Amino acid sequence: MKIAAIKYVALAAISSLVFVGCSPEAKQTLDSKNWELTWSDEFNGTAGTLPDASKWNFDIGNNGWGNKELQAYTNSAQNVSMDGNGNLVITAKKENVNGAQYTSARINTKNLFSQAYGKFEARLIAPYGQGLWPAFWLLGSNIDTANWPQCGEIDIFEMRGAKPSINNGSMHGPGFSGGNALTNSYALFNSRFDVDYHTFAIEWDVNSVDYFVDGYLYQHIEKSSVPQWVYDHPFYMILNVAVGGNYGGNPITGTPFPQTMTIDYVRVYKQVN
Repeated sequence: MKIAAIKYVALAAISSLVFVGCSPEAKQTLDSKNWELTWSDEFNGTAGTLPDASKWNFDIGNNGWGNKELQAYTNSAQNVSMDGNGNLVITAKKENVNGAQYTSARINTKNLFSQAYGKFEARLIAPYGQGLWPAFWLLGSNIDTANWPQCGEIDIFEMRGAKPSINNGSMHGPGFSGGNALTNSYALFNSRFDVDYHTFAIEWDVNSVDYFVDGYLYQHIEKSSVPQWVYDHPFYMILNVAVGGNYGGNPITGTPFPQTMTIDYVRVYKQVN
């Protein structure tokens, strides 16, 4: 499948964009924007060290995380650490810990960094296999008072491990959460997200959220099309690899372990004139 070159002059005039299975030949000409870096982690630490504690917190436990997940999240370097080559590696392992059948890691910037609007991006290599559920996503910083989904959620990269060629970009909020989220997909032809680095990003402003893979715009969501817009306050970031759960199902006998998500960088920008 080939998609002809497409020119978008005014993004605000686009109600929705869905390009499932964009070929490498597909091109777009988009309005240029000026971005200023506000936060980043390049993961240049020594091999075996944990993420920078001034930038990342750990989520810990094996309570299912609201999705019937099977892993125990830990703060062990065996599950999340630098590789010494400029990457952070989150490793999901098949092992029994605290009553869970698997271990993995989930880190976040809650109370350390949050931002309303701008460009959020990560460059990474995904894990694969039935039952793996890697993600790079945002949660509203008011979650402790507003609760979920009223706080809002923006999923920038989310993949079912059994379908390693497809990234899903979603928004969750009041009346459109869980299986009813606003979502679309971007698929690779003749490749998979677990074999090489790809960049996943959103550009978010007061009226819309745009979703990108490797700089290709594949989804545009307008404020006017959302039942209740809860994206007008700061959000913080999360990186994790879940095992099992409602989204992609549980591992099978043939699911290979350990599995890794390798993150080259995470960067956040604000738009400037």
